[in-house]
Amino acid sequence: MATGNASQTSLIIVVASIVRIRQQHTSSNGRFLRSFSCSQLGFFVYHSLTLGPADPAGPVPIDSMFIYRPDKRQEVWRFLFYMVLHAGWFHLGFNLIIQLLVGLPLEMVHGSARIGCVYLAGVLAGSLGTSVFDPEVYLVGASGGVYALLAAHLANVMLNYRNMQYGVLRLLAIFLFASCDVGFAIYSRYAVEPASGAPTVSYVAHLTGALAGLTIGLLVLKNFEQKLHEQLLWWVALGVYAACTIFAIVFNLLNTVTVQRLEEESEEVFKQHLFTNFGF
Repeated sequence: MATGNASQTSLIIVVASIVRIRQQHTSSNGRFLRSFSCSQLGFFVYHSLTLGPADPAGPVPIDSMFIYRPDKRQEVWRFLFYMVLHAGWFHLGFNLIIQLLVGLPLEMVHGSARIGCVYLAGVLAGSLGTSVFDPEVYLVGASGGVYALLAAHLANVMLNYRNMQYGVLRLLAIFLFASCDVGFAIYSRYAVEPASGAPTVSYVAHLTGALAGLTIGLLVLKNFEQKLHEQLLWWVALGVYAACTIFAIVFNLLNTVTVQRLEEESEEVFKQHLFTNFGF
């Protein structure tokens, strides 16, 4: 009888320990996106107070040290930190709602570190891709990270389809939303003449952010039932992301060096022309 009571007591202790660990693990999830969303809101409030009252499309902190600008690509922190700025309260609200609705369910399952990696990879890919394929665009906002979260759902389904309910419906909903949003971005970029001072929508940041979310998602998200072909998929994803990132970095390095040389040469030509006019 004493043995039976001891076994029951041990079982209760084990179950209680598992529940406590599970509660601690669950309570720690979601911190990245909630904290980061609060920081984005804080930056927006600060710039609204310093630049003037915010409206749906502004003010855009064009002189901020964080905005991505093609003429300041040598300041490498801009490739990542442009994500804390937004072009008006509509842009901010849209990004916050989508990243929380889409990202929190992923973060609850896969943890803050993995989802943070996906999100930041999407932000970096957004600026790198824009610098290569649409180099005249200035960037604010975290749309690259948001689209990385959307594409991470696709990666999650590819890895854990057998363990998911309504996986196909999730993909269809995400695909429908992303198609409409990217279509609107392309239309705004080329078919609509932006008003003076209005920001230009960068569809390239959306697409490259989604590519980063898919590839990094396949690399870092939990795979609850790994199979042989999924290991091959892991290596393919790693190769695609590494190749694209290295190409974009080398492109920016070469382009920056070329621009600096042209500026130096043009300055020397100007000085020589000036000295000639003055008879030196």
